[in-house]
Amino acid sequence: MKPVRIALCGLLAFGVLAHGGVEDWSLAVFETGVGLIFLLWAVFFVLFEVREVVLPNILPPLFAFACVGAFQWFFRRTAAPHETRLQLLLLLADLVFLFLAAQAFRTLQDWREFFWFAMLFGFFVAGVGILQHLTFNGKLYWFREMRYGGIPFGPYVNRNHFAAFAELVIPIPLVPLILGKVRRERRFVIGLFALIPIGALLLSASRGGIVSIGVELLFLVSIILLQRAGSKHLLTGGIVLVAALSLVSWLGVKQVLSRFSSLQTLEVQQNKRASMRHGAWRIFLDHPLLGTGFGTFGTVYPSYETLYDGKIVDHAHNDYLEALAETGIVGGLCCAWFICLLLLAGLRSLQEPNISFASALRLAGLTGCCGVLVHSLVDFNLHIPANATFFFFMALLASSTMTSMRSESSPTPQPRSSRNH
Repeated sequence: MKPVRIALCGLLAFGVLAHGGVEDWSLAVFETGVGLIFLLWAVFFVLFEVREVVLPNILPPLFAFACVGAFQWFFRRTAAPHETRLQLLLLLADLVFLFLAAQAFRTLQDWREFFWFAMLFGFFVAGVGILQHLTFNGKLYWFREMRYGGIPFGPYVNRNHFAAFAELVIPIPLVPLILGKVRRERRFVIGLFALIPIGALLLSASRGGIVSIGVELLFLVSIILLQRAGSKHLLTGGIVLVAALSLVSWLGVKQVLSRFSSLQTLEVQQNKRASMRHGAWRIFLDHPLLGTGFGTFGTVYPSYETLYDGKIVDHAHNDYLEALAETGIVGGLCCAWFICLLLLAGLRSLQEPNISFASALRLAGLTGCCGVLVHSLVDFNLHIPANATFFFFMALLASSTMTSMRSESSPTPQPRSSRNH
């Protein structure tokens, strides 16, 4: 299954580097890539000794949510059938991605590979973001024009969306480091992998991101204190945080932020956010059962707008209200079901007497998901395709059951034809 793991990680990296996967061409590559990886997995399943199919426990609520969207589209219970179809296809691609990840990442060794991939990739993206931020010439990657403007950071046109990416990758090195599950000779390197993304998030000046990483740290400290394990390593996390603040101070955050003073008008003001939330709530009240249709908020919202400023509103800047507006109570219950399963599975895995490295990885996944769920109160990061896929992947990590030994997923599988019948 190693080729499948490599392909999944490559597709995950592509989505982030392709500006979050928000453009039509990147969405086409992602959806096509998921289909090709599914065929690759099918070849392994048919030709080689592969274990039974695993269905992650967080998959049913997501599948139920997709069924809501499918019902809306099929029975034309949507204000924009084309938009509902596009969003439904993307969600189905995410479900297949999640299913494939559950098949490919089963053992502790499999997740160790992801641990190193995520740290290296997060370090790279954060480093590129800091460098680009300090040498910003008005273009993404120094050469691509921003057709619709923005306040970018790294690959993302919106710095808040980079912050959500950072919220997902920061716990991966930070949690094992704080829990003392990192070898002494590796602590400096792992600490550096946490330091640069934290510094990048602070430099992005995303208020929602800074609040969310604060919530992640409080959540992590609370878990550690309740477990009464690894608290002596909290000093290590404190050192990393102080180092990140020192990095931001050394780089000169005031000078960095002044580069974007001319772009501040592109930020959504608080009164506009309040108006969008109010409009989303009114849409839900008018369509309480099934909403207006998956992906139709941008189509329906203009008739509910109370503070017109000449700008197009695609999302409500609150993923929860937007889900209610588009899918109603039925969709909202699916979302609540997913969140409850995620929290229960993540916390249940931490009930062992001594926290192992596997539990530390699960806690890292749960911590990252909690950060994004908090950030979703003031933004629409779960509508950024790459961030949504990464979030589902971290949710799988948080709820996974890791075995310590490989069995049929060894690097040298035997063909089915060689079995004795």
